[in-house]
Amino acid sequence: QVQLVESGGGSVQAGGSLRITCSVSGYGGSNYCLAWFRQAPGQGRQGFAAIDSFGGTSYLPSVKGRFTIAITNDIAGAVSSLSLQMNAMKPEDTANYYCALRRGGMYFSSQCLTPATDADWGHGTQVTVDS
Repeated sequence: QVQLVESGGGSVQAGGSLRITCSVSGYGGSNYCLAWFRQAPGQGRQGFAAIDSFGGTSYLPSVKGRFTIAITNDIAGAVSSLSLQMNAMKPEDTANYYCALRRGGMYFSSQCLTPATDADWGHGTQVTVDS
């Protein structure tokens, strides 16, 4: 059973940095893409950073250059965690952050920025940026 669990959320001052992670378990396949989504109050869920099993990455312009997505594999080569390093944070980055996994197919990172009905999702972690 695939499980995704986010951690590391919290509050940070504008201009500061925060790193959140998503623990991935139950998937040993080599074809996938992983993405970070965020949802602010009253808004839809938006994908903004993604990485595929080829190592390709995609970012929305609003976070490119400030945020970095990365994956970690376990000793067997299966993906074990997804991270997001966030620098130069802004109040508009305030949202609930979710990780999502699409598996079982060949994906490029850009394909992972759109919410998919067949994706596995974590339950989210809150990030608040104070001005």
